[in-house]
Amino acid sequence: MTAAPRPLHRMSTVDALADALRREILDGVLPAGAWLRERELVETYGVARHSLRAALRTLAAEGLVTIEPHRGARVAQLTRDDVRWLYELRAALELEAAHLALERNDGRLPDTVHRALADLEAACAGEKWSEINEAHGDLHTAIVHAARSPRIEASHAALSGEMRLFLLALQPYLPADQLAADHRALIEGLEREGPHVLREHLRSAAETLA
Repeated sequence: MTAAPRPLHRMSTVDALADALRREILDGVLPAGAWLRERELVETYGVARHSLRAALRTLAAEGLVTIEPHRGARVAQLTRDDVRWLYELRAALELEAAHLALERNDGRLPDTVHRALADLEAACAGEKWSEINEAHGDLHTAIVHAARSPRIEASHAALSGEMRLFLLALQPYLPADQLAADHRALIEGLEREGPHVLREHLRSAAETLA
């Protein structure tokens, strides 16, 4: 008996708009601090105002957009304090995750981490920063997932938007090929020397913007 066809999920207008705005933010087309004018965006994308507002709420939940009552929405911007606090929390979460990942995988990182590294290197070769940004986040997420600690995973996932903004702010100081080389060195260093190399990796990046 032939199985009934399964309908494909179709992206809603809100999801499609959020995706388009997300990529413009991560590519730097919409810079940090830029106001997101409702009238302009409604006309540019040909969408209803309520769809735009829903898309902006989605991006605000990700940490990419800040919505200010009676003023509107703008692209989120990290302050120096934000950079320092983000580094401190990422170090706490990712170092413990790396420790657990190595401990639970016989001193090596699993194939998922190495595939994520390969994806980041491929993205860096293309030099489209939104794709580099996504691949960078996926690599650090893969390290955290390798720890098999749901609480650490959930806490780390909450930082996704700020991590993307952080890497976007690093773009003028960090060429794509150097980003790829730094992360290959990170993964090799983790397996050779242990979790402490991750602290230096995160600290060096944070100090660039401090």
